[in-house]
Amino acid sequence: MKKVLLLPLSWIYGFIISIRNFFYDYKFLKSTEFKIPVISIGNITVGGTGKTPHTEYLINILKQEFDVASLSRGYKRKTKGFRYVETASSVYETGDEPLQIKLKFPEITVAVDADRVNGINKLLSSEGLHPEPDAIILDDAFQHRSVKPGINILLIDFNRPITQDHMLPYGRLRESATERSRANFIIITKCPKKIQPITERILYKELEIKPYQNLFFTTFDYGKLTPVFKDANIEMVDKWEKEKPTVLLVTGIASPALLKNHLKPKVRKVLEITYSDHHFYSHSDIQNIQNNFEAIESSSKMIVTTEKDMVRLRELDLPETVRKNLFYIPLVVSFLNNKNQEFDRKILNYVRENKSNLRLHSKTARPKTVF
Repeated sequence: MKKVLLLPLSWIYGFIISIRNFFYDYKFLKSTEFKIPVISIGNITVGGTGKTPHTEYLINILKQEFDVASLSRGYKRKTKGFRYVETASSVYETGDEPLQIKLKFPEITVAVDADRVNGINKLLSSEGLHPEPDAIILDDAFQHRSVKPGINILLIDFNRPITQDHMLPYGRLRESATERSRANFIIITKCPKKIQPITERILYKELEIKPYQNLFFTTFDYGKLTPVFKDANIEMVDKWEKEKPTVLLVTGIASPALLKNHLKPKVRKVLEITYSDHHFYSHSDIQNIQNNFEAIESSSKMIVTTEKDMVRLRELDLPETVRKNLFYIPLVVSFLNNKNQEFDRKILNYVRENKSNLRLHSKTARPKTVF
């Protein structure tokens, strides 16, 4: 009953967002284009769809050939304005996801700025402090229409179809599901490892995929168990699946179920402590984690967390019991139906065809979109 009372608020919110999009669609509000390839990746739902792992996938395929930069707002950081992210940066300065990207790819430029137009201009005028990028990836930017990207990638959670959802606060949509028409690429994320062709056809029809759109399906694979600290009990890395320890799973993400399901068949038991997405861990939180871990009556036990949580936890003064038994498991994006080569080719062709080269192209040249 209480949720039904939120429905009128959803109508009001949806109306306001539709007016905003109307103004952008009909150019009453300005969308800025840039002289270099810009790839936006985001979603229209609240909660995790896998933006950071997919951003990392894009970085992986582009960094071999281009100077690539990643720009996001740095959600929940304690700073304002434009800021470069360095490997020595604090999560409080940059937010957890940009710092995660920088730690994984120290060779690329990572920056944060809530004003994406200003952020791109700063990246293009770094005055030699950083290489001018050949391409910029805008993380979590589907709603940021002040920038007109060359490629717009929309992520949709397989388990939460947007065509069956409602606007906030009654549902989980940040804008109408019809806005998917702005996407050049639509990726259905968190799919089962095997998906039936009939399911793909149903989704293709439900989403009303247009001729200019590309539909892909991805799933998550998990990497190797990795200690957060060098002084960790590293013997567990090689023998944990044989010993089947009891795991205390500590997460501060939107959807911890995937990691829990990954762990269940590999360990004796999974105990959970969950926090909200992007949670900043307090002293009392750490004490709670320590108490729960020490209460486990087993000689074979460990604490497992996500890569995003690792970025936040690594900066804290943790008790030795927690430090030595704290591990994380990274996520890796995998395309279904061997479609990774097709996706990679389309992305690389777009950047190759449109990359800025001032010796060959005038500054006023507009990038072409190649699909």
